[in-house]
Amino acid sequence: MAVKPNDMMGGLAKGLRVIEAFTADTPRLSISEAAEIAGLDRATTRRCLLTLAEQGYCAYDGKFFTVTPRVLRLGTGCLASMPLPRIVQPWLDQLSEKIGQSTSVAILDGAEIVYVARAAQRRVMSIALMPGSRLPAYCTSLGRVMLAALPEKQVKEHLETQSLLARTPYTLNTVEAVMGELSRVRSQGYAAVDQEVEPGLRSVAVPLRNARGTVVAALNTGLAASPEPMAEVIEAYLPSLQKVSRELQGVLA
Repeated sequence: MAVKPNDMMGGLAKGLRVIEAFTADTPRLSISEAAEIAGLDRATTRRCLLTLAEQGYCAYDGKFFTVTPRVLRLGTGCLASMPLPRIVQPWLDQLSEKIGQSTSVAILDGAEIVYVARAAQRRVMSIALMPGSRLPAYCTSLGRVMLAALPEKQVKEHLETQSLLARTPYTLNTVEAVMGELSRVRSQGYAAVDQEVEPGLRSVAVPLRNARGTVVAALNTGLAASPEPMAEVIEAYLPSLQKVSRELQGVLA
């Protein structure tokens, strides 16, 4: 459906872009920094930030802005209205208890994954993951199983427009390397990542399909790196992940 320009609220659109400038990597921003990330001029960004601060969505110390817990209202209401988190949470809780590791379900949103449900056994990342948290898709196990389900040409064109940062010395950060790994993921049916997102973090993920066989999300477990070979980690956790994936296929729309 095409929306007429005069039906759009330009101020709201700009405000949302400013909110999206705050991420796990950029939690504290000056007006200039927020303007650069949001792609807006400094004056517009300043008005957006001051409005957010006045409404309680940002804290301002005279130089830097940080989002407040109030901003979670914008996301938790949306997540609560989505059936997927409610459906998968009992499976996540049981799986996490069974394998003794944290488990998560995420969806793909452009170049990022968005966590929609999580059962945490222990913290294995420097940032606290929760529903609504975002990470790049290209270097995460959850992202790779979902990217692998898309047409190769579409994924390649998408990756070519991104900045594939080397988050660790192990990160695959070229289009060719990521595409090669996605081909492997596509053929084997799962993704395994060894310290590409963050040092000391490993993860194994499988796709979640609906009753029609379409990939709608991904399920993973994340655990601390150890001397144990990655092949043994996969052997230990993949069967349990695949079992839950098969069970959920019968109930996901």
